[in-house]
Amino acid sequence: MTNQTDSTITIREIASAFRLTGWISFWVQLVLTVVSSAILAFAAVSTRTGANNPNTGVGVALTLCSIAVLGFNMFWALSRYVALGRRLKAPAVARPKKAEAVQALRTGLISSLVGILLALIGAEAIVGLLFGKVVNQGFAGFVNVDQSKFIQPIDILVVQASINVTLAQFIAITASLWLLNKMSRQ
Repeated sequence: MTNQTDSTITIREIASAFRLTGWISFWVQLVLTVVSSAILAFAAVSTRTGANNPNTGVGVALTLCSIAVLGFNMFWALSRYVALGRRLKAPAVARPKKAEAVQALRTGLISSLVGILLALIGAEAIVGLLFGKVVNQGFAGFVNVDQSKFIQPIDILVVQASINVTLAQFIAITASLWLLNKMSRQ
């Protein structure tokens, strides 16, 4: 009888962990996504387009794709993690199977890994374009007077947006792994 009570307490702890982690993950990702999206929108409006502009390259496109994946991750945190937490508190008959919860965590992990890969490749492309700007600024006594060849503060904000997206994806991965670890202790 003691084992059954301990198991119920453990399931309740896991249920609470799913709900709390789902909500925390959602809100942290939402804040970082909104900040990154605002930075990218501001950068798109405030800069000129050009071949050597990090706001027009594949890096920003990949960062935007990663933001789309973050949208799915936020949906997943609410629709699966929080919902699984609620369902785990239900009576044993209506409780989801452990395999269902593990599959939800796997889907969240795969989505986050794809998102972080897109964000990292995007950041690499943006940094590559910024390096191209640095090289074109002039050296060996020759100074380039074309202002579009110089790194502007908005260029650094684009890098910041990409890093924010990477951090948001990392938070989603951490949340999924923490829940998976919590479940494996049951």
